[in-house]
Amino acid sequence: MASHCIDSATRWLWPIASLMNAFLAIGFVAWDQTSTGQTALGQEPPRVETPQRIEFNRDIRPILSDNCFYCHGPDAQHRQADLRLDRSEEAIKAAAILPGKASESTLIHRIFSDDADLLMPPGDSNKKLTDAQKSLLRDWIDQGAEYQNHWAYEPPNRSIGSIGSSGPSDSIDALVEEQLAPRGLKPAEQADPRTLVRRLYYDLIGLPPSPELVEAFVANPTEQAYSDLVESLLANPHFGERMAVGWLDIVRFADTIGYHSDNPRNIWPYRDYVIRSFNSDKPFDRFTLEQIAGDLLPDADQETRIGSAFNRLILSTEEGGAQSKDYEARMLADRVRAIGTVWLGQTIACAQCHDHKYDPITMKDFYSLGAFFSDIQEPIVGAREEGLAILEPLDHQRLAELDKGIEEATQELNALKDSESQTESQSELQSAQDAIKTAQEKLENIRKKRDVFHKSLPKCLVTQASPNPRTVRLLPRGNWMDESGPLMQPALPDYLRTPPSLANQNLTKETSQASERSLNRLDLAAWLVSKENPLTARVTMNRLWKHFFGTGLSKVLDDLGTQGEVPVNPKLLDQLACEFIDSGWSFKHMVRAIVLSRTYRQSSQADASAMSLDPLNRWTARQSPFRMDAEFVRDYALEHAGLLARSIGGRSAKPYQPDGYWDSLNFPTRTYTPDASDQQYRRGLYTWWQRTFLHPSLMAFDAPSREECCAERNRSNLPQQALVLLNDPTYVEAARGLAHRTLTNRSAQTDPERLEWMFTQVLCRRPSRSEQDALLELLEKQRVNYRANPESALRLGQTGLFQPGQSIDPIESAAWTHPARVLLNLHETITRN
Repeated sequence: MASHCIDSATRWLWPIASLMNAFLAIGFVAWDQTSTGQTALGQEPPRVETPQRIEFNRDIRPILSDNCFYCHGPDAQHRQADLRLDRSEEAIKAAAILPGKASESTLIHRIFSDDADLLMPPGDSNKKLTDAQKSLLRDWIDQGAEYQNHWAYEPPNRSIGSIGSSGPSDSIDALVEEQLAPRGLKPAEQADPRTLVRRLYYDLIGLPPSPELVEAFVANPTEQAYSDLVESLLANPHFGERMAVGWLDIVRFADTIGYHSDNPRNIWPYRDYVIRSFNSDKPFDRFTLEQIAGDLLPDADQETRIGSAFNRLILSTEEGGAQSKDYEARMLADRVRAIGTVWLGQTIACAQCHDHKYDPITMKDFYSLGAFFSDIQEPIVGAREEGLAILEPLDHQRLAELDKGIEEATQELNALKDSESQTESQSELQSAQDAIKTAQEKLENIRKKRDVFHKSLPKCLVTQASPNPRTVRLLPRGNWMDESGPLMQPALPDYLRTPPSLANQNLTKETSQASERSLNRLDLAAWLVSKENPLTARVTMNRLWKHFFGTGLSKVLDDLGTQGEVPVNPKLLDQLACEFIDSGWSFKHMVRAIVLSRTYRQSSQADASAMSLDPLNRWTARQSPFRMDAEFVRDYALEHAGLLARSIGGRSAKPYQPDGYWDSLNFPTRTYTPDASDQQYRRGLYTWWQRTFLHPSLMAFDAPSREECCAERNRSNLPQQALVLLNDPTYVEAARGLAHRTLTNRSAQTDPERLEWMFTQVLCRRPSRSEQDALLELLEKQRVNYRANPESALRLGQTGLFQPGQSIDPIESAAWTHPARVLLNLHETITRN
């Protein structure tokens, strides 16, 4: 069906000139570069003048990390001249840095040398220090060459004195505004009420507001009305769906195993678990415990075990010829990378083959973290198990009834067999045997009913601990065939602090020196969300800031190490981290704090001076417009069409997809059958996620394959995206649905009235005169076209499952579909803000 829809769509898309005129008049999406939130400059805001006192973390560490640590950093195997510049005592011992004596420091001699053989960095390194960087290093040494621990490895602290009197929202504003004045910036004006409502709806539930709701807020844009709107959206069950999308990206949730045949697996109940967790505002520390060790909790139940499906989201294989040791190593590495990305914001994967070249992460850290997961029962190569049966309350009752029936039938059969053994006459024996046969058939029938019922229940891969964990060794150079490395036991990284509750455990030694009890996944989870761990709260709040402003306070979301970026506002990131912990790890509390702030409510408009001073809006003197994520582009189109199925949770859905797209999927070969029910119109986050063949529409708008953890999606802006909005059957059908809504709306009878109603439904504002004229001209041209070619109107009406009924003139429906297509394709329609 999908290919038929695409072919038929191609046949009736010939009047492109009319469409283009309308697009150009209103704002065509594909070539409007502002949708990325970036400018043609494509550069970071200029650094302010260096303060009188140079700071190592802010000014010096980035220079050394980019230019020196590769050869003179943590990795002992790659270190040159036995010189470390990441540690003060070793740099001083080697006379590379002599505090207060730049002119006597070898480092300064080498970076200023005219001799190519002495110059550092060497010419073949493709690294080169600028004159400003050289001067900065020299001045820092003359000032005493004071080192600092890396900012991310220090506990976060509140900025006492900067906290507003009214709560965390005021704290945000105070810390943002503190950074603006020294840079010649000031906060933008508050966005207009229409923009605020649309922004809130996208950010909190990922759905458009109704025009009526927008008008109500425009008529009463008070603080209380805004606060009430925020609370209503936080309580909306679609809030969990909106927040789940980013989490599913970062934990690499998908419906398939990834490697080789990329076969399906039972995992979708985990997605429902995530949605429920955000909706109930489950504390993030508990959320963490359940996912990493839900099976080990003292109060473990079905919900926590579903949460533990996080551990099963790895890539796996069913290839018969695969080497189990190879895939055992891959699975260990996959899980360590996930911990590093999701909770620690560290590129731990760099330590799989050697000590990290830039951060103090060792190979022992890597493999001891991997050892935490050695207890998970799973096939290394081959088909995954069916998974835990997920029971609702009525399912428990039905299962109990069937089990009781089996028990009673079994007792009855046993009683008859006992009676048979005591029977003497032939007639009584025959009668007893007949009764036994009947009882056996009854028992078999009940067992079959139970099997059928159990098979019908949804299943989910979960974590189950084995009493005999697999052996984990440090693999020299990451080579799974080299088993000469030492045995490893679960241990926490040496370079981060250990909670007092675990202080008596032997955390960093190998198995031969193990303490009375080895650490387990529950200990790992508890450490991740302990106050002693400086990373988790920062990492999570950095991602949340990106959600609301387009860029993190530290822009590299998955690397808070030395190769990442020092936060543009470190005090603000620390403030958010502390508030998150002190709130009881409440996600809704932090969302509320951000969206109630003046900073969030700013307009995205800026004058030329502000754009010049901060082209990428890193200092947040305004809001940031950016294109919606792939799932929500589709959700908005279906909602405007009146087609969106808003049911929450359930199995993955299969929207229209070109026939043949899965032709390369083998072992077994398979075909894709689009859903033919309301499943077709489910929200985008429920789309079937085939890792190796991601749905084409999602791919076009930069959704990740989820083969790896994805902390931040790319955000491209390509003409192909406009073609998807024009040609994909989902969007053609959505345009048909919007046209049908317009023609059946009794409040609008004339073309201008209908056009204004349609425009307002999509953009929550009335069209300008030029916009209205362009769309009315397009409408009339299409009427003329379809009256001359009525078969084209009929073909258009066959796109998708939606059938408007006999009461609508197919020519009128087809003609109105084209203004709808224009509106669904606009930059303004698919841009957040």
